[in-house]
Amino acid sequence: MIKSELIQRIAEKNPHLYQRDVERIVNTILDEIVRALADGNRVELRGFGAFTVKERKARVARNPRTGEPVRVADKKVPFFKTGKDLRERLNAGQDTRIAG
Repeated sequence: MIKSELIQRIAEKNPHLYQRDVERIVNTILDEIVRALADGNRVELRGFGAFTVKERKARVARNPRTGEPVRVADKKVPFFKTGKDLRERLNAGQDTRIAG
């Protein structure tokens, strides 16, 4: 699902809201999540999951085509950990026993 599809579904389920207002709400929520992460904060949506930022140290990698060493600078990357409710909903009805 892409953002425009999400906005469309929310607007369909809430006919009392204009689609442009739904779009503004979705954009505001996403902007606030990004802002919090950029400020070094954790964003937790109970039952859904938590967004955090992990720092990756500088390292030497290899160019897969040439095999040459390439320096990769340190960087921050977003990380998402699913919440318990989301995991349970995704796995509902699945047999979790190990075969053997």
